[in-house]
Amino acid sequence: MIQADADLSHLDRAIVNAFQGGFPVVERPFEPAAEALRDRGVDVTASELCRRIRELDDEGILSRFGALVNAEEIGGTATLVAMHAPPERFDDVAEQVNAHREVAHNYEREHPHLNMWFVVSVATESRVDEVLGEIEAETGQPTYNMPKRHEFHVGAKFLLDGPISDGDLDLSHLGPDVEPSDERMLTPDERDLVLEIQGGLPVTETPYADVADALGQDTAWVVETIKRFDVEGKVRRVGVIPNHYALGYSENGMTVWNVPDDIVMEVGPEIASLDFVTHCYRRPRHEGVWPYNFFAMTHGRSKAESDARVERVREVMSEHWEVGDDDWDTLFSTRILKKTGIRLDERADANTE
Repeated sequence: MIQADADLSHLDRAIVNAFQGGFPVVERPFEPAAEALRDRGVDVTASELCRRIRELDDEGILSRFGALVNAEEIGGTATLVAMHAPPERFDDVAEQVNAHREVAHNYEREHPHLNMWFVVSVATESRVDEVLGEIEAETGQPTYNMPKRHEFHVGAKFLLDGPISDGDLDLSHLGPDVEPSDERMLTPDERDLVLEIQGGLPVTETPYADVADALGQDTAWVVETIKRFDVEGKVRRVGVIPNHYALGYSENGMTVWNVPDDIVMEVGPEIASLDFVTHCYRRPRHEGVWPYNFFAMTHGRSKAESDARVERVREVMSEHWEVGDDDWDTLFSTRILKKTGIRLDERADANTE
């Protein structure tokens, strides 16, 4: 297994491997979590586990601890956009793009033409065209909107050598029995809960009770609602969210493919099943500019590891169709231009009863 760049202890590695999803949604979650670690040979108490997760969060090894909210299920929409920023004024264009609060992430990527890639998150779908129109007017550059047509997989896990290296510890079954709701709209109380937890849970031994106190709600309601959100897909997972750069996963390769339309729905699940593929989508082409309709994101700790993973994707693709040299590309990120996360306040408000 790989070695992390960060100086992590045996317990640290167990935490990262065990709890990237499936953390208990119960009033005192660190007790069953610590017990599960002890069953795997990691000697730790609930208090020690809570304290160390708090320290890893403070040190930047973790991005946060808590529920990863699925913005798409909360309301509004987000889309991936590419554009060309002339090298001689690249930084000025980046500043103009980043000034829009609707732009959540922005990366410089290696490509001879489309060298800037950003995510636009809005409360209503019609706002996408308005934002892109504003960006085009300000920068003088066309934008290429690539909304998700089909999601095959979203579920990044960054595993380390050490205990529970398969990342197979799942405690999501713990907690109250809940029934999923067919309601797409949020209640005002649910909206307030989403906004309270979107940046993470308090790293205390009673995180759900602390959220309840902040909202003026009963702890049981918070636990049951987060558990139901997990079942419904409004929450993708509950656990620790690692800072993959701090773990040494510095090579971020966006592989793109011109997959024949008649087999893309067959190929997608197979690529998504590769354990190193963290995101996998079908997106539209742009004639004359962008021939690719399939995106698969990979991460590696070195150029060699990343190249090997991209080659594995190509091998799987080649089992289904004859992949030519012009049928695919890999765009590595060279610089993070903006990373603020998806703003959920307006999107949740627009989807609240």
